[in-house]
Amino acid sequence: MAKFDNQPKILVIGATGKTGSAVVAQLLEKGFPVRAMVRSRNAKSQRLERLGAEIVVADLFAPDQILAAMQGTVRAYYCPPMHPYMIQSAAAFVAAVRESKLEAVVGLSQWLASPNHPSLHTRQLWLVEQMLSAIPGIAYINLNPGYFADNYLRLLDFASLLGIFPILTGNSRNAPPANEDIARVAVALLMNPKRYAGKSYRPTGSKLISAYNMVEVVRKVLRSPVFAVNLSWWMFERAARLQGVSAFELNNFRYYVEDHKQGAFEFGAPTNVVEELTGKPAEDFETTVRRYAALPFARKTFANRLRAFWNFNLVPFTPGYNLERFERQQFHPIPPVPQFAMNSERWQIERRLIGDR
Repeated sequence: MAKFDNQPKILVIGATGKTGSAVVAQLLEKGFPVRAMVRSRNAKSQRLERLGAEIVVADLFAPDQILAAMQGTVRAYYCPPMHPYMIQSAAAFVAAVRESKLEAVVGLSQWLASPNHPSLHTRQLWLVEQMLSAIPGIAYINLNPGYFADNYLRLLDFASLLGIFPILTGNSRNAPPANEDIARVAVALLMNPKRYAGKSYRPTGSKLISAYNMVEVVRKVLRSPVFAVNLSWWMFERAARLQGVSAFELNNFRYYVEDHKQGAFEFGAPTNVVEELTGKPAEDFETTVRRYAALPFARKTFANRLRAFWNFNLVPFTPGYNLERFERQQFHPIPPVPQFAMNSERWQIERRLIGDR
């Protein structure tokens, strides 16, 4: 671990999440003191503590607890939770930032963020961007990656153990960023926030590929036959629910799949943000697949094969969600004219400005 004298302590909110845990690990590796804010102590928080992070348990919806977690820190990485009342959590965070007088915030947003998108989470992320950029006296940097590589690999065990790779997005393309690359960009921004203040960055993978191209990569990594299977939303929804994915998450994700098919993640991709900010090129998709294929859930053991076969056959019998009814019952606000990204002139103009920064 590198050692630096008098480095500022950095607060990481969402520290056990996909990007947050990588941000914590990379900051510690570079010698920065880190306070990791978590919802509860568990195996993930214990891992961060073993790496050298200071662990603090706090409620993301409690302004006083967030403020207490900020005391003694100078900068923050903020990853909003995927929650129907996330905007309340963000307001609590903003209030704490104003009172604590942090010098910089790197906020994780989303490439799709816009005020009229069908997804409630995406509309709220756009509002969070406006709230954070309006705080006086802090360096705010917006980090808005697209559809993560992680999303394609949620069912990698089906490929490894059953020889099938489920496809939801057809022939549409993306340059999917790895969680670790998003974290590397966040760390670069946190290390020198004044240099990047007021800007937005979209890290992507190294090249545009479709899900069918991904099958070829997965086949190469696993060294076994893997066949592309066009999975209906009906089947995916049940498979995801079987894995514990909530109705709220799926309700937002279904819109992102449609955005993908319409070309929203191909728009403006790939970028050179990862290399520009970190000095190293973005990770290629094969490297990401190799890391996931080595995880316990994808290893070719008898127990895993039995579990995958059982779950695969259980999917059609798993009850799905009625997502339209879910939205109505939750009283989610709906824009007067909902617009997917590629149908929004405003979104396209704003995204071109990011590309021309």
